[in-house]
Amino acid sequence: MTKMSMNELIEQINNALDGVIKPSPLNTNLEESMQYSLNAGGKRIRPLLVFLTLDVLNQDYTKGKQTALALEMIHTYSLIHDDLPPMDNDDYRRGKLTNHKVYGEWKAILAGDALLTKAFEIVADDDLLEPEVKVKVLSRLAHNSGHLGMVGGQTLDMQSEDKPVDLETLEQIHKAKTGALLKFAILSAADIAKVDQSTSQLLESFSDHLGLMFQIKDDLLDVYGDESKLGKKVGSDIENHKSTYVSLLGKQGAEDKLDFHKNAATESIEKLSKQYDIKPLLDVIDLFYTRDH
Repeated sequence: MTKMSMNELIEQINNALDGVIKPSPLNTNLEESMQYSLNAGGKRIRPLLVFLTLDVLNQDYTKGKQTALALEMIHTYSLIHDDLPPMDNDDYRRGKLTNHKVYGEWKAILAGDALLTKAFEIVADDDLLEPEVKVKVLSRLAHNSGHLGMVGGQTLDMQSEDKPVDLETLEQIHKAKTGALLKFAILSAADIAKVDQSTSQLLESFSDHLGLMFQIKDDLLDVYGDESKLGKKVGSDIENHKSTYVSLLGKQGAEDKLDFHKNAATESIEKLSKQYDIKPLLDVIDLFYTRDH
């Protein structure tokens, strides 16, 4: 087990992301736009989960470095596109101007496209992964970020604006939109570690509940959070007429749902405690439960 703290691992992730996009001979500032959003901060939850899951599975976490960076590129591209006027129309993210406010809308679209494709390039070029593992990781990344994963969830989310949405549909949206990349973080580590099927199934159950925890907490913070900590204005979901766990269940109902998924995530991961030191992933549950931004 690594003796590094979460903050030390996040610092490693930030250092690896800084300057990962090199200037090109095409003499454009597209790379600057890509790097701007990669460097805009954030919790780095997804790459951190790759590292922590590998660590729990008794693997050298650095074996997942390229996978973790690729995942953060996919996440960052999705945020660039989410912020655009036809979607969430946000001027600020993490306390900084959004990409299209700095570089213009067409360049923001292309920066997102370029980050998406760069993600697959860096996994394909990863010398630390065996060919069969690399194919598994690439296939999982394509599935979880595509029309059956994050992009599909975002589509369903956009189609559901200004419409009444039931709880089942809301969970379907967020299992795909938010949960799919969190699931990839955990299961790509399982792919790299070559775990057995029962371990993989428990990690998948854990990731499902963790993803819903993350979204429910987001919904609560959007209404009750501290703007100075969030780096964006609260109430944007209400402003955009989006159904959320708070709008459907109320504050107490959303908190009860958060508790349910916290307990279910804990129960799933504790079944691995005889085989592995699961403390880092229990710490992630606590982080998701108590976070204020």
